[in-house]
Amino acid sequence: MGRRAVVHCAADDPTIGNGRCRFLLSLRHEIEDSMIKTLLLAALVVTTALIGGTAQAQAGSATLARIKSAKLINVAYSPDSLPFSFVGDNKEPAGYSIDLCRRVIAQIARAVGDANLKVNWIAGSVSERLQMVASGRADLECANTTQTQSRLAKVDFSNLIFIDGGGFLVKDGSPINQFTDLAGKRIAVLKGTTTESRLNDMLRLLQISATVVTVADATSGLAMLEAGDVETYAGDKIKLVGLAVQAKEPAKLALLAEDLSIEPYAMALPRNDSAFRLEVNKALTQVYMGGDIEQIFARWLGKLGRPTGLLSAMFLLSSIPN
Repeated sequence: MGRRAVVHCAADDPTIGNGRCRFLLSLRHEIEDSMIKTLLLAALVVTTALIGGTAQAQAGSATLARIKSAKLINVAYSPDSLPFSFVGDNKEPAGYSIDLCRRVIAQIARAVGDANLKVNWIAGSVSERLQMVASGRADLECANTTQTQSRLAKVDFSNLIFIDGGGFLVKDGSPINQFTDLAGKRIAVLKGTTTESRLNDMLRLLQISATVVTVADATSGLAMLEAGDVETYAGDKIKLVGLAVQAKEPAKLALLAEDLSIEPYAMALPRNDSAFRLEVNKALTQVYMGGDIEQIFARWLGKLGRPTGLLSAMFLLSSIPN
């Protein structure tokens, strides 16, 4: 089976926030089963390297000193990456990554000795968020940002917070069932993302002639797909599910089974500040080992079932012993 419908409507669903639709439980298997072996190897390599990099933290931290002096932490986030990071019904940031981020902020508040630490949330695209951290405008970035070597040249990253795979959203009944079917088609993708670069690499590698249309935000990509201006929208699979439930007719959308890429998510941090990174990873360790991650996962991704063995292994490998 090349693909299956992504979502169906339900009377109520607190996971999505709009009370309209729920994730298909079977999607968990479609996303995870096709890439679990490759992802497990990647998780082992990446998280082991990250753990090793946080063994010794420097005594001083320019970032912590700046936060303490200002009594304020600036946090960059995505306004439209449901269910990881988005603007909720109360106009406040919400999502899986935001819940983790709030635990991190609480740890940073303890580290600087300010129980009333204020938070300035700054919305932006992935390229804007990374630039905020690199320039010092943001102290921390919380969304669905993939850690890559090229990005590590400009910012640092926390231990992993999630692993996803890139894929394609199409209209149900579309003739696109696999990569080779993309020949001659128009593909929308978010500009400046790892998905864009990996999509172009895949097209070159397979010698597929297709038109890549970059968009400024995911909502625009979905609108183009619904209007027939493009045949597919490429992105991280879990985010595609969250995007599909916001469509006019969610049941008429489908997700290809093939994986475009591996996407290891982490929080972007300022470079050359191991003491600050240590506080961030302390908070993540507490969440992973203390059990809070079960509640956070259930709240935002529970319709997919429990965390897979792969994701559970990632939580364990991303936890740093005392």
